[in-house]
Amino acid sequence: MMALGSAIGTGLFVGTGSAIALAGPAVLISFLVACVVLVLVMRAMGEMAAADPARGAFSVYAEKALGRTAGQTLGWLWWAQLVVVIAAEATAAAQILSELWPVLPQWSLALAFMVVFTALNLVSVRALGESEFWFALLKVGAVVAFLLVGAALLLGLLPSPSPGLANLTAHGGFMPTGVTGVAAALLVVVFAFGGTELVTVAAAETRDPQRNVARAIRTIVVRVLVFYVGSVALMVLILPWNTESLSSSPFVAVLSVAGLPGAQAVMAVVIALALLSALNANLYGASRMLHSLADRGCAPRRFVRLSGSGVPVPAVVASVLFGFVAVVLNYLWPEAVLGFLLNTIGSTVLVVWALSLVSQIVLRRRADREGRELPLRMWGFPYLSWLALALVGGILVLGWFDPVVRTQLVLTGGLVALIAVLCAVLGRRARPAEQAGAAAGSPAPAADRPGA
Repeated sequence: MMALGSAIGTGLFVGTGSAIALAGPAVLISFLVACVVLVLVMRAMGEMAAADPARGAFSVYAEKALGRTAGQTLGWLWWAQLVVVIAAEATAAAQILSELWPVLPQWSLALAFMVVFTALNLVSVRALGESEFWFALLKVGAVVAFLLVGAALLLGLLPSPSPGLANLTAHGGFMPTGVTGVAAALLVVVFAFGGTELVTVAAAETRDPQRNVARAIRTIVVRVLVFYVGSVALMVLILPWNTESLSSSPFVAVLSVAGLPGAQAVMAVVIALALLSALNANLYGASRMLHSLADRGCAPRRFVRLSGSGVPVPAVVASVLFGFVAVVLNYLWPEAVLGFLLNTIGSTVLVVWALSLVSQIVLRRRADREGRELPLRMWGFPYLSWLALALVGGILVLGWFDPVVRTQLVLTGGLVALIAVLCAVLGRRARPAEQAGAAAGSPAPAADRPGA
């Protein structure tokens, strides 16, 4: 449920409208391509997580496969991505509820959300897991209800007339913005799928990680495929792709056509709660990654500290700081802040996926040479691993031809380079201290392990 809570958030409820605006009905192609990549990436990550459950997940695997700097860079990049996503989800939820109740300023709602979910993450892992279970159940129910209402509308079972299939081609054709639009939408869609990798982080805190990670990956992939592709298909069938309300509030826009009294307001509240569920899950993931980095000597040691209930309190606090900065941004620029946040981390997901795939290829070959049995194996290795890597690379190349996406890629590339340089420099400075500590008999940083 934790991974599902992270995956079904801003990307689905807000980002799908942006993707439709970029590609038109051909956004379905973008979603299908992204789904193929998602299935392969999750299977590759699952192979590594089942063989070696660790709080740092793919950061730990990248360190083992590609070296300390690569592992640190990937861990810090994912942490930075989640920190921004947390702020974006608080902002999006505040924006939705502020439109329903204008008397509540957007910034005050964002502040309230950050305070509540910071407190919830500081209590205990058990309380966090239980709250996320109910949040995820609520959002799954909302999406299922949306799919049922949309299907009923298409089949003519509601008072509103059925649009049929006309909207697929009636407004500039199936691919009104061409291949470049489909490519630009791909990055938005991939961002929407970001968060599914959280299942590999959460696996380390389960009682039977090998069995649970395999089951979680199977269910998360099926649910994401049904919920995302099904929802987007209904959106482009029911409304013209260039409908203004579809780009900003796609779910509410579709329900307004259905003509069900009160449905728009109810869905708006549910969407806000779904975004807060994703915030909750992403804060969990960010704090665990920071704890893992510190445990491996890749971050200040203060972030290793755990409370009596096993919560990495300093890591949680550090992971919410930018969210509180975003509250100020919501006060100063309430209309522009969400777009700024989403553009900042739009393509980091692809970097995480690419490095994870490379790590899987290296570690799988190492395991095969050593004759180790793996509890979960990547299909068609190495061909499907290389295919997934090629698809990720292809998305990056295609995105370069879109000016907006190119800006995201440049920002992401600069962030990756900065993190890598800092990790390499700080790593070189840390080695003499570690060697001196080892010579003096002091313990080295603990290896990442479940429950560390």
